[in-house]
Amino acid sequence: MKPSLTDTLCTRCGLCCDGSLFGDVELVGPGEATRLEIMGLEIDDNQADGDLLLQPCAALQGRRCGIYAHRPKCCRSFECRLLEDVRSGAVSVVRAADEIAEALKRIRRVKELLARLGERDDGLPLRERCAEALAREADAPHEMKRKRAELKAAMSAVETSIRKTFLGGGG
Repeated sequence: MKPSLTDTLCTRCGLCCDGSLFGDVELVGPGEATRLEIMGLEIDDNQADGDLLLQPCAALQGRRCGIYAHRPKCCRSFECRLLEDVRSGAVSVVRAADEIAEALKRIRRVKELLARLGERDDGLPLRERCAEALAREADAPHEMKRKRAELKAAMSAVETSIRKTFLGGGG
C-alpha cells in the first residue's frame, strides 16, 4: 500500500506544529480546550474570541503529532499550500520534500543564531523568539549588532519562504 501524502510529507515537516508557521491554534469551544488541557497541553483561555492552543505544540514528538487521533479541529482541517500544490499536481513529491528540507535548514540556521545571541526559550514560536532577541540591547557592542543583523536577515528569509511555500502568500 502506498503511503498517503501526509505520511510522506507532513511527517518530515511539522512546521505547522513547531511554532514556525503559527503562534497558536484556534480551538472550537471550551470542550475542545478542556480535552486538550487534560492531555497536558497549554491553552490560552484569556482570549475574547476563544481559546488558543499555544505553539510550539507540546504534543509534537519529533515531526509527528503525539495526539493525532485527538488533535483539534483546526489541526485536522489545515493543509499547507505545499501539500495542496502536491495534491493538485503543481509540485512533485520530490520537489516538496526538497522544499521542506530547505525550510528546515533555514529554520535551523535561525535557531543557531538565536542560541549565539543567548535566546534559548524554545517554548516560544520562532517569530516571537526572534522579536525578543532583536529587541534586546539596543546599545549592544558591534559584534552583537552584527549577529542581530544576521538573525534579522535569516528570519526575513524564513518568513518569505514560509509565506510563499507553506501559507500561499506572495513576496
